[in-house]
Amino acid sequence: MSASGGGKAILAAFLANMGIALAKFIAYFVSGSASMLAEAIHSVADSGNQLLLMLGGRKARRHADASHPFGYGRERYVYAFVVSIILFSVGGLFSIYEGVEKIRDPHELTNAWLPITVLLIAIVLESFSLRTAVKESNRVREKGQSWISFVRRAKAPELPVVLLEDVAALTGLAFALLGVSLTVITGDSVFDAIGTLMIGALLIIVAIILGVETKSLLVGEGATPADHDRIVSAIVDGPEVHKLIHIKTLYLGPDELMVATKLAFAADKNLADVAYDINTIEKRIREAVPTARVIYIEPDVYRPSLDPAPPTEEFFIRSVD
Repeated sequence: MSASGGGKAILAAFLANMGIALAKFIAYFVSGSASMLAEAIHSVADSGNQLLLMLGGRKARRHADASHPFGYGRERYVYAFVVSIILFSVGGLFSIYEGVEKIRDPHELTNAWLPITVLLIAIVLESFSLRTAVKESNRVREKGQSWISFVRRAKAPELPVVLLEDVAALTGLAFALLGVSLTVITGDSVFDAIGTLMIGALLIIVAIILGVETKSLLVGEGATPADHDRIVSAIVDGPEVHKLIHIKTLYLGPDELMVATKLAFAADKNLADVAYDINTIEKRIREAVPTARVIYIEPDVYRPSLDPAPPTEEFFIRSVD
């Protein structure tokens, strides 16, 4: 998996969640806390999610073939979408079910010190996991870009998924700690059940956010506004082109952008010169946006009598499809 895929962040999250899940299950069996069971299932779901992300990254590295001429880069989007579904169905719905059952049939909480200890340790471990995810994200996050914008605009789905999972995990642990603590203080196990319901609602909200964002990537997203402007500038800054007729971009995978454009050249330019100019333009595009690995340029004839004044660069930026 590429650096932008956040392999270190995924591995750190997986190892943390496996250890935390085991500790939570032990605490649940000893104490009977519904919040601990919900958190244990949450950690198991997160661990499965990270395995799926790693599997998607591995499958995405397969070379292009006859059936998939543009490669398998979008496999990472597919597995990220599956992750959001699992987080919803396994984590969220089960936690809500367990919370409702706890309210209908409350059970006394025993050995409360154990789930509280496990939750505090889990908060520390999840904090380290989140720290790793933030550190990895900062390597690819644009300067000045907000975290909300990063989650929404990132083309590599793994880092936003891990970030949201870690934030949800820490928030869920806080909910569980609150529920268990209030149950210990008041002696009323309904607070433990409420904490479980809050965890379930949190997971569903995160799953919906992940589902919406990864769906957009699956359908097909174009270059970011900043990258689009760089591509347009790379095309029009040279003397080769008289007019940029239209341009379209599409991410074939998190690290591979396709650029298709139709350019008007002088009518009296011979084929060899046009081919040379196209190669020059392609080189400038790749220098400006390294992820633009697949470039198709369709040459057209520029007729000054029909369009004596070529449009300005500002026009190109506004007239993007």
